[in-house]
Amino acid sequence: MSATTTKFTIARSVCPFDCPDTCSLNVKMDQDVIVSIDGNPDHPVTQGAICNKVRHLNERVYHPDRLMYPMRRVGPKGTMDFERISWEEAYEEIVRRLRNAIANKGAETILPYSFYGNMGILNAEGMDRRFFHRLGASQLERTICNAAGSAGYRYTMGASAGIDPEDTIHSKYALVWGCNLVSTNMHQVMYLNEARKRGAKIVHIDVHRNRTSAWADEFIPIIPGTDTALALGIMHVLIREKLTNAEFIGKYTKGYEELAAQAALYPPERVAEITGIPADVIVRLACEYGNASPSFIRIGNGLQHHDNGGMAIRTIACLPALTGQWGIPGGGAIKGNSHYSAVNAYKLERPDLMPDRNVRSVNMNRLGEALLEADPAIDFLFVYNSNPAVVAPDQNQVRRGMMRDNLFTVVHDLFLTDTCLYADLVLPATSHFENLDLFSSYWHLYVQLHEPIIEPMGECKSNFTLFKELGLRMGFEPEAFDLTEEQMIRQALDRNTPYLNGLTYEELARNGWAKMKLESSTTFPEKIPTPSGKFELYSEAMLRAGLPPVPEYTPIKEPGELPFLLVTGPNHSYINSTFGNQDRLKRLEKQPTADMNAEDASARGLRQGDRVRLWNDRGECRITVKVANNVLPGVLVCQGLWWEHGNEGVQAVNSLTSQRLADMGGGATFFSTRVDIEKI
Repeated sequence: MSATTTKFTIARSVCPFDCPDTCSLNVKMDQDVIVSIDGNPDHPVTQGAICNKVRHLNERVYHPDRLMYPMRRVGPKGTMDFERISWEEAYEEIVRRLRNAIANKGAETILPYSFYGNMGILNAEGMDRRFFHRLGASQLERTICNAAGSAGYRYTMGASAGIDPEDTIHSKYALVWGCNLVSTNMHQVMYLNEARKRGAKIVHIDVHRNRTSAWADEFIPIIPGTDTALALGIMHVLIREKLTNAEFIGKYTKGYEELAAQAALYPPERVAEITGIPADVIVRLACEYGNASPSFIRIGNGLQHHDNGGMAIRTIACLPALTGQWGIPGGGAIKGNSHYSAVNAYKLERPDLMPDRNVRSVNMNRLGEALLEADPAIDFLFVYNSNPAVVAPDQNQVRRGMMRDNLFTVVHDLFLTDTCLYADLVLPATSHFENLDLFSSYWHLYVQLHEPIIEPMGECKSNFTLFKELGLRMGFEPEAFDLTEEQMIRQALDRNTPYLNGLTYEELARNGWAKMKLESSTTFPEKIPTPSGKFELYSEAMLRAGLPPVPEYTPIKEPGELPFLLVTGPNHSYINSTFGNQDRLKRLEKQPTADMNAEDASARGLRQGDRVRLWNDRGECRITVKVANNVLPGVLVCQGLWWEHGNEGVQAVNSLTSQRLADMGGGATFFSTRVDIEKI
């Protein structure tokens, strides 16, 4: 008998998760089964390098706990007591309850809750938005991640746009500010490694010494929530030492005199008291930045999750304009680049289908408040692409709201997440490998088409299919809902913008990806999409919004006198709560910990590995303390959002965080949390 030889094939794919890198993947297939996953070496940006999470993504796809069919609750809320039902039964119950909700109290009693568990444009902000618009449901303000920083950046810059990250190999000085690049933007690390080979210095500013701090040439720890003061202190030194670019300021900025007067109030000695950074370090940092060209700032997500987060980002965004770095290859900043690859959201989401344009909106950071206090009450909650029972702030209030007997909750997911403890119906979702979709990055400049590489598993349906079929069952217009994924992608690409430059579905199908076209006439500093057409160091729009028109530092607003500032950042192996049920990655992370300064630990009689109770007036969290000098005194850092379900002894850290909103954009204030700590 002759041995048979297995012939493997390679399928092209895209990483679907909420990460700026949006990596191109090569997936090794044995017929219709995924064998392994690697990076695609042909992609111009991601170049074959992928993170450990995605390398083992097939373990998520074929996980033994993967949902394969719809289920209905048969036990009390707070349990995982479900029975299998058919899609026909599920659809009948959903449609009946939607119609009853509309007839009895109105469509505003229906609330979708979603974010970017899948970043595919169709499955994250396509047919679902269209469905809830047509339904007339309450609108969700999706502000949990980058809303405050994006609003602040736009006040200065006009759009979520920066430089091409491929140009950062030319940078001679890089500030990585509030961003753990090694864990959350690995390909920016690759570009800056090349810049360092060419002589660049890399400085990391953050509240926590982490993998990026070890990789950088210098780490500067900062007290949480004081980044605005540091940026103003840098401006003070730049102006005092005549390191600004007067010609550039005169041609491309508005409000320099007003900003200079404000920066004069922030000498290094005052900033040192606010930030915990020594005055001589502030002076040296400013002089190094001002004397280097091209200089680059990678602005992270972390610092925007404060009460003053929008102003922090807005202030940092002023720095490259003061030194005249825009337009120099490798000079400028990146907060995000989603402006360049923005598709036709109007055609995708169809807001024109809304019966009432004045329907109420609910900020997703205030889900607990909405579920318990909204009038009229929210009676139908539809959750997809998110796990609010872990990720939403003020967990105790969220869970009390979800426990309401008169709230009907549907969850569409790949797994029985913590949110499913409160679901009445659970619907099985496809992985992105099973979908046709369009992906863009909010960091690099490539749009990618993803064609399905496996058939939908079990009875799983994509978000696109779910909301398409629900729309048709509700009797909604076939011309809006009886579409294919390809038709919707073509609608998305139908946008007159110089960056898409006539990009077609055929081109993407042929090549897999296409780069946005950036020319000097359509990018900074020649094209600045603010009201004045200049970088707005003084913003009249902010003044009209009741905000300070020039940057100024305001302390965080967390009430009370509790002694510790708690920062709840991401860990290396999860993306928010995604991957929190995968044994391989859980073993790598070991357990949730709270990093604590050694002086603080000694004063409290705490040692490495002690179990402690973190608490404030919103709740408590029991966790293991990690004693080290990787945080400043008075600061605690917890990393990762761990599932409680299936993890004995783990408690959700978001029981401590607040529903209070940031200064701009309705953003979250996860990191402006005060707690106390005691040994259990």
